[in-house]
Formats: sequence, C-alpha cells, structure tokens
Amino acid sequence: MKGRTLRRAALGIALGACIASMAPMTATAQAVSGAVAGNANAGDQIVVTSVDTGLSRTTTADANGNYRIAQLPVGTYSLQVIRNGQPIGQPVEVTVSLGSATTVNLDAGGAVDLAAVRVVGSRVVPLVDVTSTESAMTLTTEEVARLPVDRDLTSVALIAPGVTKGDASFGGISFGGSSVAENAFYINGLNVTDFYNRNGFSEAPFAFYKEFQVKTGGYSVEFGRTTGGVINTVARSGTNQFEYGAELAFEPRAWQSSARDRYFDGERYLTFGKDDYSSTTLDVWASGPIIKDRLFFFALYEVRDYQPTNTDDEGELLTKNDSNDGFWGGTLDWYITDNNILSLMAFSDKNETVGDVFGYDYDSDTILAKQNEVYSDTGGDNWAVTWTSNFTQDFSMKLMYGENQRQAFTRSLLDLECNRVVAVSAIPRPPGVQLGCSTNSSVFSREDVREQARADFEWSLGDHLLRFGVDHETNTSDHIQYYAGPGAIYYNVYDGAPGSSIPNPPGGVVPPGYNGYVRARRYEIFGNFESTNSAFYLEDNWNITPNLLLNIGIRNEAFDNKDAEGRTYIKMDDMWAPRFGFSWDMKGDGTTKIFGNVGRYYLPVANVINIKQAGALLDERTYYAFDGWEIRELNGVQYAVPRLGPQIGGVDTSQGDGTVGDLRSEVDRDMDPVYQDEAILGFQQMINDTWSWGVRGIYRRLHDAIDDMEISATPQCGGDGYVGWVMANPGKPVTVWGDSNCDGQADGWITIDTSKEGWAMYDAAGNYLGQRGWVEPKRTYKAVELQLDRAWDDKWSFNASYTWSKSEGNAEGPVNSDTNFSDTGRTENFDDPWVNLGGYGPLANDREHQLKLRGTYAFNDHWQVAATLDVQSGGPITGFGAGNPYDAKKYHSYFVCVSNCMQYDEDTGIDPDGPDVYEHSRRGGRGRMPWTYDLGASLTYLNSFGGADLKVKFAVYNLLNQQRTVRVDQELQPSVGMDGGQPEYNEFFGVGYGFQAPRYAQLVVTVNF
Repeated sequence: MKGRTLRRAALGIALGACIASMAPMTATAQAVSGAVAGNANAGDQIVVTSVDTGLSRTTTADANGNYRIAQLPVGTYSLQVIRNGQPIGQPVEVTVSLGSATTVNLDAGGAVDLAAVRVVGSRVVPLVDVTSTESAMTLTTEEVARLPVDRDLTSVALIAPGVTKGDASFGGISFGGSSVAENAFYINGLNVTDFYNRNGFSEAPFAFYKEFQVKTGGYSVEFGRTTGGVINTVARSGTNQFEYGAELAFEPRAWQSSARDRYFDGERYLTFGKDDYSSTTLDVWASGPIIKDRLFFFALYEVRDYQPTNTDDEGELLTKNDSNDGFWGGTLDWYITDNNILSLMAFSDKNETVGDVFGYDYDSDTILAKQNEVYSDTGGDNWAVTWTSNFTQDFSMKLMYGENQRQAFTRSLLDLECNRVVAVSAIPRPPGVQLGCSTNSSVFSREDVREQARADFEWSLGDHLLRFGVDHETNTSDHIQYYAGPGAIYYNVYDGAPGSSIPNPPGGVVPPGYNGYVRARRYEIFGNFESTNSAFYLEDNWNITPNLLLNIGIRNEAFDNKDAEGRTYIKMDDMWAPRFGFSWDMKGDGTTKIFGNVGRYYLPVANVINIKQAGALLDERTYYAFDGWEIRELNGVQYAVPRLGPQIGGVDTSQGDGTVGDLRSEVDRDMDPVYQDEAILGFQQMINDTWSWGVRGIYRRLHDAIDDMEISATPQCGGDGYVGWVMANPGKPVTVWGDSNCDGQADGWITIDTSKEGWAMYDAAGNYLGQRGWVEPKRTYKAVELQLDRAWDDKWSFNASYTWSKSEGNAEGPVNSDTNFSDTGRTENFDDPWVNLGGYGPLANDREHQLKLRGTYAFNDHWQVAATLDVQSGGPITGFGAGNPYDAKKYHSYFVCVSNCMQYDEDTGIDPDGPDVYEHSRRGGRGRMPWTYDLGASLTYLNSFGGADLKVKFAVYNLLNQQRTVRVDQELQPSVGMDGGQPEYNEFFGVGYGFQAPRYAQLVVTVNF
C-alpha cells in the first residue's frame, strides 16, 4: 500500500476509534466482528462489499426503514443502495471496527445523512454511536503505532481512562479500582486469561494484532467472569492482495538510563544500578489469497533476543539471562460462501529463559565465578476455530472452539544441594559472603490448559435485536511444587528483640539472648486439578423510538472447582447477572446522547484454590531463635546459612499437613459467589466534525469475598469446637462438617455466623475469653471521567482525559497488593478477625487523580511527532501492626502496640505492668506515595520507495527519567515487643521498594510490500 493511501485509510479508521474512545459501542456476537446498521427507505436493498476480500452481504430495509448487516469481519467496506434492481446514489466506504456497529443512515436518494456522520473522502465515519450502551475504547495498530506507546497489550490498555498499573511487586493492571486478578483477555474470541491466579494472560507480538478494544465498564452479557475490565483483540488476516513485510524493534543497553541504587542510613539495601537489558525482535510476515475471494492466510514469525542482567538486592549475585525462543502465529480464513466463513487462529508463545548466576563484587564491579544456572519455561500453544453463518439476513450464528495453554516450569542446577536463604535488611550479614547458594526460591512445574467452546446467535426482529448464546470452559492445572535444597526448606531470617512475638499460630516469643528468629518452611504440593465455568445469556436491544434504545440482558453463570481426585468441592450455579442500559439520541441527529447502564458481574474461583486447598498440600512452618550465621563453601564459593537456636512454639501445619482432608470441613457448603454491581451515567457531544467531548460517572460495589478463615470456635462447643482453615464468605453464616456434640469428632453439619462468632479469644495466660466474628468485606469505586478528543485528519490528533476517583473499603479483592499476597483467594485478609478489623479506608489501587494526554502532529507527509503524558496521584500508605487489644493473638492487623508490649512472665502469663496498650492504625493513615509523571515522546519518518512503504519510529519512554516511589514497606510493627524500653517498630517502615522504571528508548523500523 502506498504511503498516501495508507494515511487516508488510517484517517477513517482513526476518526471512528478516537471518537469511540469516548463513546460506548454496541457489541456484536462474540465481539470479534462488527456490523453495519441504520435507516433507509423501506424495501431498499443495502449491499456491503469488503474492499479487501470481496465478501458481499445484502439485506433489505424493513417496513420502518431499519436495516442491519451483522457478523462482518473487521475492515473497510463499500456500501451501495439498490432500489428496483438499480443502484441509487454513489457507493461510500464504511469502516467496521471490532465489537461495534457502524451506523449509516441513508436518505430517499440513497445518499448518506451527513448530520450523523462525517464523510472523509468517500469513507463514512460515525461521530456518535447512539446505538450503544457499553464503555469501550477501540484502537487500531496504526493508531497505536503513531504514539510513544510500548508494544504490548498492557501499555495499550493503560491509555484508557481509569486504568492504572498494579502494584510493583506483582504487576498487572487495575480497571476502575479492581484488583489485578479480576480482568479478562481475549484474542479472536479465545479466552487467554491466566486461570491459575488470574493475574496475567497469553500474549502475541504487537505485529500480530489488527485492532484492540478495551472495555472499562458496562459491557454486554456475552462477557462474564470478570469484575474488572476486558481487553478484546482481533488478529490480522489476509486479503486479495499479496502483502509481506518486516519489523525490527531495537532496545540496546546504551539507550537506557541506570536505575538508582537505594540507600537507607547510608547503607545500600537495593542494588539496581547494574541492572539493564538488551532487546531485539524481528517480525516477518506475509498474507494474501490462496484462492481469490475465498481462502486467505496471514503468517508471522518473530525472532527474539532478550538478554536482561540483574543483581540481587545486596549486590552479591549477578544473573545474566538469555531468552531467544521465536514466536509463530497466523490466521486462515475460508469464505466458503458470502454467508459462511470458517476461520482458524493459532499461535505459540513458548519461551525458555536461561539464567547464569555469578558471584559479584559491587564495589569493584567484578563478576566472580559462576555459581548456578536457572531455567524458566513459559507459554504454550493456542488455537481457535470459528464458524460464522448467516442463515437469513436477520439471523446469524457464530460457533467457536479453542485451547489456551500456559506452562510454568522453573528449576536450577543447585536445586538438590542448596536451600534458599533470605534475611530482612535489619539482620547483619557476614561481609563478603552471600546468603545461601541458590537464588531459586521454588522448584515448580505447572501446565494450565483451557478448553473453550461457545455459540453466539443474533436475530433481528423489527425494533428488537436479540442476542443469545452459551459458553463453556474446562480449565485444568497439572501442578507440582516444592522448595529447593536439602529437606526442601526455605529459610527466612527476621529481626526481633528478646521477648517480642513471632507471627506463628502456635505462639511464642524470641527468647532472651537472641535478636532474631528463623522460619524454616517446607512447602510441597502436587496433583491434577480441574474447574469448569459455564454460562448462557440473552439480550434484547430494543429501539423503543427512533431516538431511544434500551439494552436489556441477563447472564447465568455456573462455576465448579474440583479436587485432585476430580470431586466437586466448590460449586456455585444459578448466578443471575442482569444488565440494563439505555442510549438517548437527544437531538435525533446522532450528535448528542445521554447513555447509562447498570449491571452485575461475577468472578470465578481461581485454580490456585483447587491446588492449595484440595491438593495434598504440605505447608510446614517451624520457628527457631536466630543464632548467627554458619559459613559454608560450595564449588569454591562461600555462603551463609542461619544457625538454628531453640525452637520457638510448635510446628505449624495448619495451612496443610500433606494430606487431602475432609473437604466438607474446609469449604462452606452454602458459599456465595463474589460479584460486583456497577452503575454508569454518561453524556457525549460532538463540538464540530473533528472535536468531541464527554463525561461519565461510575459507581462500583464489590459484594462478598471468598477467602480462607481460621474458624477456631463454634456456637455449639465454644473454644473446644476448633474447625480449622475454611474457604468461606467472611462475615456471613458458614456451614461445614464439624463437631456437633462436643466430643471431639466431626459428626454433622454445623453453622457458624462469622459476623459475630467463630474465633476463639484467649489471653496471654491461655484463658478462654469468648468468641469474636469477622467484618464483611467492602469495596466501592466512585469516579467521574472527563474526555476531550480531536480526531486525526492527516495533520494532527489529540486526546485528553481526567479521572477523579475514590476506591475505598477493607478488601482490595482476591489479592492484597499492599502486603504482597498474590495467591488469588488465599490472602491473609481474613485469616482471623483482627486482620481486617478497623481496616476501612483508601485501597491499594486508589489513585484519586489521573490525567492522561496523547497527541500526534504531522509536519508533512514524511515526518510526525507524538507525545503521551500520564500523571497520577500516589497510592495510600498504611502502617500495619501485629497485635490487637482484645486477645493475645499476634498477627497482621490495624493496631499498633504503643506501650507495655508483651512484658509478661511466660511461665505465669502475668504482665506485672498490665495489658498491652494499642492504638488504631487506620488504612491509608500514614500519607500517600508521591505523584508520578510519565512523559513519552516519539519521532516518526514515513516514505515510499517503489512498492515498499517505510516507517521508522524512534520513541523515548519516561523521557524525564522519573524514578519515583510506587511501593513502600508498610509493616510498621511486624512483631509486638519492646526495644530499649520502647515499643519495637520497623526501622524500614515507609522505605521504598518499588519505583518507576528508568528512561529507555526504542527504535522500530517497519517495511511493508
């Protein structure tokens, strides 16, 4: 394609997508295709023909003049009106975008009604989609490529308002205050979301995609299993024209700014200054017809060379990683007839990373002897087959079956010989000697396979557009995991003054003469685990009047999680998710609308729950006094391991003793699902044919949580009715198999109202004090979004959005990023009642202010400059404590001991000075992290040489090299004790542990033939 033609085609697509970033868009079946709809003379035939493939569809306007042509592959079409067998007016080009309907109203002469659309050249671009109630942003790869936006789905999603990066500790993205474990990701209708932990997804190279759709709220009932957002993408496909090309992306080490080492009290505690990487990818692709007008292919192969280098926190080890596996992917589309299409999409993102681990002398910048090799395998093979059929002009169907595979396999050469050792910064280390002889925390192998099938139907009946369908997923995880080293033990060393408590359930304090303790943890699990998710839905888009559309939908969800023997242990069905929306074309000309929707969305239980509760999990934690370091040697390298002093307390196997217990005692029989209710009200208006603006108000409320709770008392038997760890809804009645007659044997179903009972309280001497219940989980998100758009016109474009929001509650969601708990549904948030008591406040993903700007300016046909700016206020800081004023439990809490902390006689349990004195430390009460500013800039050169189109883009990310803090240590009081007559506090509280990535640059050279 010549440069001028490319720019003109991109103009029409960009206009529609830029406007769509403000307007919700009407979904079509399975949201991997689009539609053309509108109003014409009754009885007129409307013919659309693909400019690229020759696909032709025809429909007839009904008695009211309404017409709709559904299930159109994404692309550009020519629209022609036929009356009495003769063409009327001139054909116009229409852009069909992913998951949306392009509205084209036609007058009596067959011409386009210019009041509701803009015509660019001969192309129709809708200004306001008045047939829509969803909130979504649709972008083409051409639009994204004009901007300094990195080449991955996460970076694309972050363009949308209300979308933020997750916590620096485990990444991900947050939509509208939700946690990073609540989103869904699709490629050509195939769900590629990580179902093990729900944080992550399978991803293809940027050059594999054709369009992106980011749904931030109010989406159709065809989408479920998410209480966050949706990223919906479609892959490239072939046309009647043979095309091929290549794209080189280059990020050398020399174009990166160094990350800053971090110091505390003059001592380096994080070593980043030697970390860097080099990345080179080369994509080559080809597409075209195998049989003209009927069979098309697209194929891509990516050569990768990614070589990151990083040091450990202390700067004593340096790891050189190498990842060079290639990616392959492609699509095959068979237009059997114009009304029957068979499509195949397949790709493989398998990748192996090899890390060579060396000793390292930071002061002399000297790499020492090689100590280990670490191997990490990820990714897998993915494919989907789709059959699309239009039975009549009013009734269509789409069937899809596919598989999504993700593997995770990590191991090292020293797994048999070396334990992992980690110590907090406050523990003195032997100079010049590393801790442990392995950097591998865990040996694990897991393969996750999703088998997905769905059927979607669309039926146009006069003023009603009915959409209905079913979808089913079987998600299987084959998992084995254990710690490296002799005994499969992982050592963690913590500081603690004599007499201070340690947070293990058997209880205990650091004995006299010691200033720290060691947790020796053995963790093993294996098995094959399956969960099934199924749903059916029905939706009616009803045009009550020509200017008023109602969208009424209902979705029914069912989740079934099974143990290692294939038995159901968590099953929830008949989850009805109603959704209602409206769109009012206020002036009747398609330039101004009010829209809104309310809806309910359910979240499934992640497979990690199957594995860690319904598998043979051994989680054995033994605590010892820390008796200094023992120096050992392996392969000529010295390393330190902790010497173990007296054992503190008993051995804790409460989280798993290596057997699969009676799951009736570990799962609430009548558990309620996690769901979110959402309400959106918005306004959108065109200012002129290039400028538009809009405003949107959003309210979200999360209901319930599914998490593990230690139920240590029952209403029947008090403190003698210990049940154990139960997956349940905190703060609600829980029914489990337990001891009903207090004889110490589980013999029947018992119900505990955990809003007021279920936790046995004991004082320091072990005296039973009664029971306590849990607070219910709460999370709300309130936001106002403002947007201003200037559509691309071959000269310049601009988008600005400002979001004011409040994300508040006592539960972030199924993960806790402020305390770095990433096991979805197994956080510490409800382990006991004190963990969440008094914990209401701003949540970890709360960013009160967000400003996002992006724009492109063309100096001439060859040179373009672009910029993006993302400004956000910082997240909240909480000072977490470790005790409470109600019983002797010492664990994570919102209370801080301020005097007389744990100063009692261990033998008698008597505190001569009286009980501990606590103060409430409210969530977010310790201030905020700093504002962040991220400025990107790019310069692009375009030219055509004979039959080749050349594009060269040089982009700089984080241009100002901001490296502000985005994560801090929030453990104000990790243990309860006294130090020199004063309460013991964490000296590293508030110290930064996560920071903005430093400045880097990227050169992308693209050639298309």
